[in-house]
Amino acid sequence: MIIKTQEELDAMREIGHICALTLKTMIDALEPGITTRELDEIGAAVFRQYGAESAPMACYNFPGYNCISVNDEVAHGIPGDRIIQAGDVVNIDVSAVKNGYFSDNAASIALPPVLKSTQKLLDVCKSARNKAIASAIAGQPLNIIGRTVEKEAHRHGLKTIVNLCGHGVGHTLHDEPDSVYNYYERRDTRKLVNGLVIAIEPFICAEDSYVEEMQDGWTLKTPHRSQVVQCEHTIMVREGKPPLILTALD
Repeated sequence: MIIKTQEELDAMREIGHICALTLKTMIDALEPGITTRELDEIGAAVFRQYGAESAPMACYNFPGYNCISVNDEVAHGIPGDRIIQAGDVVNIDVSAVKNGYFSDNAASIALPPVLKSTQKLLDVCKSARNKAIASAIAGQPLNIIGRTVEKEAHRHGLKTIVNLCGHGVGHTLHDEPDSVYNYYERRDTRKLVNGLVIAIEPFICAEDSYVEEMQDGWTLKTPHRSQVVQCEHTIMVREGKPPLILTALD
């Protein structure tokens, strides 16, 4: 989506705020003993309060309001009876729609005790996301995002997941551009333009660089079941200044 009017910007700000608030509410409720289904219902209650709908449900008939992935699950984890334990790493991916406008954000959270290796993944993932966001200026090549993410990961001896990527968002959950790579694709000649809305979401791992789909048809894991973390914001590209982060609470 390319935002062209104040009305579109206001609508994208609203759904972005709802997604951000839902994610924060779920993170605040995360503790040992809660099930992933209970956590999902907490997010669903925020959707209902603000008149939004789950985007995975609306677009793909996903069997949950939000994707909740634990430990060796990388993404698209299905909420259920799994009980969160101390030391677990939980990824919460929240995307929603209201009045035909979509937004998307996510975070990986480690419950104490946190391994040093896990904390490193979390820190690098966040720094890669933030640097990638800062690089997304109108007129720059789209592949500067993947180049920035990959460079930050490699600087710390880590890898990116190459078959998971960011995407356009706005009028649909997965809008144009359909792929915002987390690695440097030199053949990608697309440009960032003013008003373009994209979700930037690096996936960072120490061992593996791709994921595989499990038998449930949704959940993704790495071949060696290694830990992967992810974080995500929806942003609007601007000309001559840093992007507007649509899923930032402040």
